[in-house]
Amino acid sequence: MKNYPDDYYQFQNLQEDQMSFDQVFKHIVQFMQSHPNGNYRLMVGTDSQVHQKNTVFITGIVIQNKGNGVWACIRKVVIPRKMIHLKEKISYEMSLSEEIVSLFTEERKKQLTNIVLPYLYHGATFTMEGHIDIGAEKKNKTRKFVKEMMTRMESIGVEPKIKPNALVASSYANRYTK
Repeated sequence: MKNYPDDYYQFQNLQEDQMSFDQVFKHIVQFMQSHPNGNYRLMVGTDSQVHQKNTVFITGIVIQNKGNGVWACIRKVVIPRKMIHLKEKISYEMSLSEEIVSLFTEERKKQLTNIVLPYLYHGATFTMEGHIDIGAEKKNKTRKFVKEMMTRMESIGVEPKIKPNALVASSYANRYTK
């Protein structure tokens, strides 16, 4: 991975624009510290939409405390051409997700785990998931890519989720691709 300056990655949500990844990470830490005994799922996923003159990719980062709310943001990447080949589009979505997951270094993941660590015996949890906008159903054109994409996600140490369980890619990010 290239070594970009902190402000290379720009994220936004309904409250803030132009957040750096460090700012995103601080929001996640603060969200988890507010209830350190929670059940946390950190989810990253990308979806895309082909438009007339470009293809819009949205990567979502969502931290969920099951039953107690979420904090989320997106990163938008616009490719100035129509990506019409399904494999190219899915592979690029996956690359964008992998890039964001890689920003959660071992040190950062340890920092998040350490928030819930004192509460593990009281039921606190922390997991990290990669949501992939593909499905395994027979009618789904993306089913032939499931094994490859899930293996890619597993290889970077993240639990892969596909449709219907890939909510960050298929629902949250999807909303912002239009």
